[in-house]
Amino acid sequence: MARGNWRRSSFSGSGDGNNCVEIAARPAHISIRDSKAPARATLTFPPGAFTPFIEALKETRSTPTRP
Repeated sequence: MARGNWRRSSFSGSGDGNNCVEIAARPAHISIRDSKAPARATLTFPPGAFTPFIEALKETRSTPTRP
């Protein structure tokens, strides 16, 4: 995908904002990549699977870890 098709997360960390992920939405799939290593592999999801994936991440993040 061309560089212009990728959007950086609104939560990019401190400094140069390079501590995040980038996303590219297409009609047939949604891709995610590490902003620090854009030439490496991407995760690609069908559109219907992306929202459940993000919701599961949010749930995991809000669940307290056990000792």
